[in-house]
Parts: sequence; structure tokens; C-alpha cells
Amino acid sequence: MKSLFASDTYFTPSGTRRKSNRLIKNSSLFFIIRFLHLVFKARRLAIKGQLDRQAWVISSHSVMKLIENFGGRFHIKGLDNIRQSDGPVVFVSNHMSTLETLVFPCIIASEKEVTFVVKDSLVNLPVFGPIMRSRDPIVVSRTNSREDLALVMNQGKKFLEKGTSIIIFPQKTRKVEFVPDEFNSLGVKLACRAGVQVVPVAIKTDYWGKGKFIKALGPIYPEKTIYMTFEKPIHIQGTGKEEHKKIIDFILSKLEEWSNKEESKK
Repeated sequence: MKSLFASDTYFTPSGTRRKSNRLIKNSSLFFIIRFLHLVFKARRLAIKGQLDRQAWVISSHSVMKLIENFGGRFHIKGLDNIRQSDGPVVFVSNHMSTLETLVFPCIIASEKEVTFVVKDSLVNLPVFGPIMRSRDPIVVSRTNSREDLALVMNQGKKFLEKGTSIIIFPQKTRKVEFVPDEFNSLGVKLACRAGVQVVPVAIKTDYWGKGKFIKALGPIYPEKTIYMTFEKPIHIQGTGKEEHKKIIDFILSKLEEWSNKEESKK
């Protein structure tokens, strides 16, 4: 599959067509309407069994372009680290909003066969469920950590052995604040067991807020830049405690860097 991003970085072009200032100022409703149109299109493909990897990437890229049309500015770095990683890997990322779940496919799946570890509630949703189920994710409950660990270790190892990379959000839920104590080492443990590398990912995606009634359908904040950085792949040694700490330190350092950038703009 042809990569959608030719270089190591991607910054939203300054000439990207945006909606009018009036629409952007009152953009959340308009954005959600356009977004749901894309979701139902992907859902129809999934129900027909036609949402393959390429269709998934195209759908994800459409969401990314929609975000840019509604004022979103992407600053993505480290794309070469996806391409240069040795075989299938475990992507370990913080989880801030709906945005990364929807945009990661066009960034990662255009380079590697990949799937997610997701909560069971996501695959059971009437609208989003068929889309996620079509990508054969690893489904966990988030209520029994011991059972979830065994499930991810067993299924994840099988996926990795057949060449499919895995995206894991070790936090229990999406949260703007990054709390290291809530960031478990599931991804590191899986990579260690399967003998593959980990690609740490740091993201700041509070452009897309959490909805009051439906979490995925929250307001958007066009003034907030969207940051994503993919770190160099790392090998797991021993128990992986040192590598887990490095991932946490990496995410903390990027979040601090980006927060300082945003503050300097005010």
C-alpha cells in the first residue's frame, strides 16, 4: 500500500481550505454532521464486508481532512520510525480523545497491517461497532485486569506472529491529563513476550473534546493544535520496567513541550 506521508513529518499546509470564520466559530454541530456522514459511509462498507485495510485508511484520511477543514492543524513527527521499525511492533500511546482512534489508521495502517486493543463497549456500539469489529480488534473489558492481561498476551502474540502490529492505549479511559500511575505496562509486556519492538507515541489531541451524552461526539476547539510524535522503536530487555519508564518520560516531556508552545502563542 502506498504511504500517504512521504517524509518524516507532516504539518497541515498553511493553504489548507478552511470553512468560513462563521462556520468555524459555530463549528461543533457542523463538524459532527459531516463526521457522522463519513462514519455511516464506513459503517455501510463494514456491514457489506468491504471495509478492508485500504478502505479503512481512506476513511480515516477523510476524517483527518475534515478536521483540517474545520480549523485543525496537525503537527506530526517521527513518521520514519513507523516505516523503519523491524517487522510488526506494539504502538503504545497516551489516549486523550476520539481523534487518535480515528486518525491513527491513515498514519499507521498505510505503512503496516495493524489493529487495536479496544474496550468491549466500543465494538458493541450500534454505529461505531461494525466499523471496529471489521478490523478484528483485541477486545478487553477493562473490569478484570488479570483476564485482560491473559487475553492480550495470547491474542496479541498471535497477531504479532502473523505480522499484524497492535495499537494499545494503556490508560483505562480517554483523559486530557496524563497520569503516569494510570498508564499500565500492558504494551511493554506484550512486546516482551512476542519478542517485538515498541514504538512509543505521544499525542495531544484536545482539539476534539468529550461529548456530554455521547463521548465520541464532543465539541471541537480549532484554536488547539494537534500534536503527534512517534518515537524510535525500542527493544524490551528483562522485565521491561526501564523501558516502560522511558515511554512515560517521553510522553510527559512531549506534553510539556507542546503545552509550552501553546502558552507562548497566547
